[in-house]
Amino acid sequence: MSLSIVQSVLPGGVIQIAPRGEIDVDTAYEVREAIAEVLAKGRPARIELNMRLVTFIDSVGISAMVAGFQTAEVSGVKLVVTEPSRFVHRQLWVTGLLGLFGAPEPYFAAGAPQVLPGA
Repeated sequence: MSLSIVQSVLPGGVIQIAPRGEIDVDTAYEVREAIAEVLAKGRPARIELNMRLVTFIDSVGISAMVAGFQTAEVSGVKLVVTEPSRFVHRQLWVTGLLGLFGAPEPYFAAGAPQVLPGA
């Protein structure tokens, strides 16, 4: 499966980057590039990486997220993850990186059972 990324401007000067699909060895660079592109245009109040529509992420994808976080931090911009899919939430939790990205709660589609990691 491929990856598509949509960028939007939210109130308060927040930039949202919303990937859709799989973030893996073949597509992780797209996430890094999207973050770098936002930072090249200026310094937003915050970057929100909305991970609700990400169905899979591997270690290379997580590395790209960490690299993006570090790049934003050097620029004085906070990068947080919002609405992680259950899969993404679990991967961030297992790797110990959930707190780095703002400790977001997992996104649950309406009517989906809510089973949290470790439960």
